[in-house]
Amino acid sequence: MQLRDLIEKYRTLAGGFGKAVPLESLGLNREETERLFSSLDEDYHISRYFHLSKLSGATAYTINGFPHSHVSIDAEIQTTL
Repeated sequence: MQLRDLIEKYRTLAGGFGKAVPLESLGLNREETERLFSSLDEDYHISRYFHLSKLSGATAYTINGFPHSHVSIDAEIQTTL
C-alpha cells in the first residue's frame, strides 16, 4: 500500500486526522500490516506524524518489536505527500 492510499483509507475510517483507528481495519493481513508500519516507523520524516498505541482487548501487531493495535495520524503528514 502506498503512503497516499494509506492516508486516504485512514481518513475515511477515522473521519479526519488525529483519531485512533484499529490497525486491523485497514484491510491488510498481519504480515503486510507489520511490514508496512515497521517501515514507516523507521522513516523519521514520516514516523513523526504516526502515533501507534496498544489498546486493551484489541488485536495487536508487532511493529519493530513492540505490540500496537491502533494508529492515529497527524494532519501535517499531508506536507510529505
